[in-house]
Amino acid sequence: MPTPIELRSDNAAGVAPEILAAVAAANAGSALAYGADEWTARLQHRVREVFEHADATAFPVVSGTAANALGLTALCPPWGSVLCHQSAHILNSECGATSMFGGGAVMRGLPGDGHLVSTEALAHAFATTRWGDNHHSQPAVLSLTSPTDYGTVYGPDHIAGLGELARSRGLRLHLDGARIANAIAALGCTPAELTWRAGVDVLSLGATKNGALSTDAIVSFDPAASEQLVYRLKRAGHVASKMRFQSVQLDAYLTDGLWLRLAARANASMARLAEGLGRLGVELVDPPAANMAFVRLDDVVQARLADDGLLFYGMGAGLARFVTSFQTTDHEVDEALRRIAAAKG
Repeated sequence: MPTPIELRSDNAAGVAPEILAAVAAANAGSALAYGADEWTARLQHRVREVFEHADATAFPVVSGTAANALGLTALCPPWGSVLCHQSAHILNSECGATSMFGGGAVMRGLPGDGHLVSTEALAHAFATTRWGDNHHSQPAVLSLTSPTDYGTVYGPDHIAGLGELARSRGLRLHLDGARIANAIAALGCTPAELTWRAGVDVLSLGATKNGALSTDAIVSFDPAASEQLVYRLKRAGHVASKMRFQSVQLDAYLTDGLWLRLAARANASMARLAEGLGRLGVELVDPPAANMAFVRLDDVVQARLADDGLLFYGMGAGLARFVTSFQTTDHEVDEALRRIAAAKG
């Protein structure tokens, strides 16, 4: 059997050595539980420094689903609805977590090319809402994802424009940033420019996909939402007793740009892969904006690749998904391209 090459998901990658070292360093002596430790205090300072926001507050959680669901419920009342793209992870892949934690909040999918909410779709949603009618849930939050689950990216101006329209009807703005480091690295903007300066109130900060160990976070730029999250996380079972081991990871992740270097490495591997696929005549659904690509490969070729040890997700109907991570090497990319060329015949 050929040596496997991992292109299924960045979730399949290991932990960054720098983060493992930080966990090991925190594993000396004792520390107070539930976030009353020096690492969690340091994390708050780090987040405020990195995002250039004096009131930014980080809440470590164990998954992106927890970050999304709890972050959204701090912005959305039980009678409200969350507007998002119809392909969004919060709508299709989180088992109704936001509705559960939000006491019944409704999820409403909107269309838009490239898996990005369009201004026209958002305006239509507002025009067709029965505002003030207690028979219908009231739009309360707009949630955007960058990069999306299909690899496309909202830039700061796009987020700001949608956010301005949302605020005109009193909505708050949430950003699902499961791969936000990949977006920032690809766009060349600052963390502040892609988040609160574009109008984001609460961010789901992904870290697990980019080198952390079962640790993500909610970053709130709104003191009122932060006050709610103190209690919402505890009620949901997401206040870890040994929080220092989450906080130290996030602190290391954000220190000296580690998160952006890891993401840039993953993005560069995808760019190398995409360039090679182009030379082989493989059709890409969209040019990869970060570390994810969807390609057209017939089912016979996909079966040959699976037999040849290339690990990827077949999406059906001749579509395959490739995802690179910070661990993906140039050698692995080149070998994957060799195997694809051989499978195509």
